[in-house]
Amino acid sequence: MINIIVQWLLNTIGAMGYPGILLLMAMESSIIPIPSELVMPPAGYLVYQGKMNMAVVILCGTAGSLIGAYINYFVSHYLGRPLILRYGKYALIPPDKFERVERFFLRHGEISTFIGRLLPVIRHLISIPAGVAGMNHFRFALYTMLGAGLWCTILTLIGYAIGENQQLIMQYSHKALLWVILFSAALVAVYIWWQRNHRSKA
Repeated sequence: MINIIVQWLLNTIGAMGYPGILLLMAMESSIIPIPSELVMPPAGYLVYQGKMNMAVVILCGTAGSLIGAYINYFVSHYLGRPLILRYGKYALIPPDKFERVERFFLRHGEISTFIGRLLPVIRHLISIPAGVAGMNHFRFALYTMLGAGLWCTILTLIGYAIGENQQLIMQYSHKALLWVILFSAALVAVYIWWQRNHRSKA
């Protein structure tokens, strides 16, 4: 089944070119959870074949992720926030609790957005609290691109490295995900230490 999907994606990306990567990754980051593990590695294989450029592939994947993230951001900001403020108390989210969550995200939105872009499932959802909280656009875009760019780079390199053995995509992607999770855990630990140290000095 994976081989069929990969072959279809190879044909699709090959036919649509770089706009196809941008479109598929925008869908992956918004409400249509197409696994990025099945988009970027086939594009990396096309780089391996000399049909695409590595830097442009990663740039398109990152840009597509940002577009999809902003779809969720704006929908959450202009629809989700008013609904939560008006009806949240009926779902055990009274205004005071919502304000605490909002303040937390505004203080720690950068690390949350960056790490969220690296983790499965969360990468589709992390833009929602950012939009509801009205996270600063520059910071949201910057940390979304940093996280998405890192993940797109890893997946593209996997596709390039395994070459014709595209049936190994999920195996290598899962290994990469494990290292990414360990990296994220270490980064969170350093961030917490830095925050506590900074507060104690203040």
